[in-house]
Amino acid sequence: MERVRDLSELPKAHLHLHFTGSMRPGTVLELADKYGVHLPETLAEALTSGEPPKLRATDERGWFRFQRLYDAARSCVREPEDIQRLVREAAEEDLKDGSGWLEIQVDPTSYAPRLGGLIPALEIILDAVDTASRETGLGMRVLVAANRMKHPLDARTLARLAVRYADRGVVGFGLSNDERRGLARDFDRAFHIVREGGLLSAPHGGELAGPASVRDCLDDLHATRLGHGVRAAEDPRLMKRLADRGVTCEVCPASNVALGVYEKPEDVPLRTLFEAGVPMALGADDPLLFGSRLAAQYEIARHAHGFTDAEIAELARQSVRGSAAPQDVKARLLTGVDDWLTRPAA
Repeated sequence: MERVRDLSELPKAHLHLHFTGSMRPGTVLELADKYGVHLPETLAEALTSGEPPKLRATDERGWFRFQRLYDAARSCVREPEDIQRLVREAAEEDLKDGSGWLEIQVDPTSYAPRLGGLIPALEIILDAVDTASRETGLGMRVLVAANRMKHPLDARTLARLAVRYADRGVVGFGLSNDERRGLARDFDRAFHIVREGGLLSAPHGGELAGPASVRDCLDDLHATRLGHGVRAAEDPRLMKRLADRGVTCEVCPASNVALGVYEKPEDVPLRTLFEAGVPMALGADDPLLFGSRLAAQYEIARHAHGFTDAEIAELARQSVRGSAAPQDVKARLLTGVDDWLTRPAA
């Protein structure tokens, strides 16, 4: 058997992790008990057994079921101390997997009703991120995400809020939920606001919808990063465009399989994108529902796609380069990647 290095010791950046979906299963169960929240049976069984729920979101019914489970988990987060716990635990899990930089994505409107409004909700989240970063040593920042199932005016409100808090830890703006619903160009004004404010644009695209959704994110939203983007592998010219522009795709292999975008890990086009020169940042997406965290995504690259340690190190470098980390943090992490590669394989 080939000798390989420990992937949990490989320095890397984590650029695609959703706030609610970052929770530990035990935390959801404890909070549900604390607040008397009745969890859907499938979710409760999955959280108790340690096996992720069976999901498939390639049709609207499947996506609705996924969202129902997600919303149930979100309803268990009700107080500032719950936010603090969630962020701290996300940082601890990332550190165990070798992350040196985490950009966590959150839609504060989801928590605003219980936390006193939109601005207090975001401030509580940012304070929790700042505290967790200081106490754990993990570099952390926030991407504010709009929901494409809501009105574009809501996205503009969030865009202005994101820019307002750019000096408090907000580094970018996302657009999440089912990309088959709503046109990217409907949200162009919101993304114009964040670009003018100096934030990066990172909408979801090229996951449940095909290459056209990637092109829409580039043409209409001027994406500097793409949440997922894997379906670009179906269009060689589109891959060249991403490579030439250096647009990083936040690829989440376990999530892609869990949601039915691809049947098995070997089908996720990591090798195709890598060899086309498309920058990638592997991400865990929603570990709560998909059952695996950051290092496991690199395990998929190694075991399902035959990536060598040198190629895996390059994936880690791409994640760091695609991040919004300060230059000194990037330099430190890149040096750490080089050091990891010089270690003897176990």
